[in-house]
Amino acid sequence: MIYAYIRVSTDKQTVENQRYEINNYCTTNTLVVDKWIEETISGSKNIDERKLGKLLKKMKKDDILICSELSRLGRNLLMIMGVLNECMNRDIQVWTIKDNYRLGSDISSKVLAFAFGLSAEIERNLISQRTKDALARKKAEGVILGRPKGSKSSKTKLTGQEKKIQELVDKKVSYSAIGRILGVHRLTVSSFVKERLV
Repeated sequence: MIYAYIRVSTDKQTVENQRYEINNYCTTNTLVVDKWIEETISGSKNIDERKLGKLLKKMKKDDILICSELSRLGRNLLMIMGVLNECMNRDIQVWTIKDNYRLGSDISSKVLAFAFGLSAEIERNLISQRTKDALARKKAEGVILGRPKGSKSSKTKLTGQEKKIQELVDKKVSYSAIGRILGVHRLTVSSFVKERLV
């Protein structure tokens, strides 16, 4: 069986790029994907909480897992290595497109997996450090970061639902019940009513 795995961290990101890369790769190499697994979840989440964890449990010897790059498997080196180690121990192959390598059970695959995973983590750490340095420099220059003190965003989770909330309040529905209906905490409803409706 050939499985294609796609992961994005937030719903603002699209799976289409990864899907295109995998489809393109499979067409070039005359492969047919038997099953696609897509999820929107942080790579730092425990593997068992992700669809990838469930997929790995049902994969069998000689199955192939295709993904666009190693970083789709996990957020840090240890997690990526854990996934690759499980695959190697169970003779599951992992093929990545951007990294352009095929993980088998041979020693060169293990070395490659370690090297790619390490470089991916170093790159993420460098990006994170550059961001922190830039923010520290801005702060030192006197630039005020974030929302000005004391100001509140004009938009809330309940913006646009004033009419519905007013109707519920008029019917003497409790803030707790309104919160359950709208999927927010009762205190959110309470403060919204005080600020916007009263």
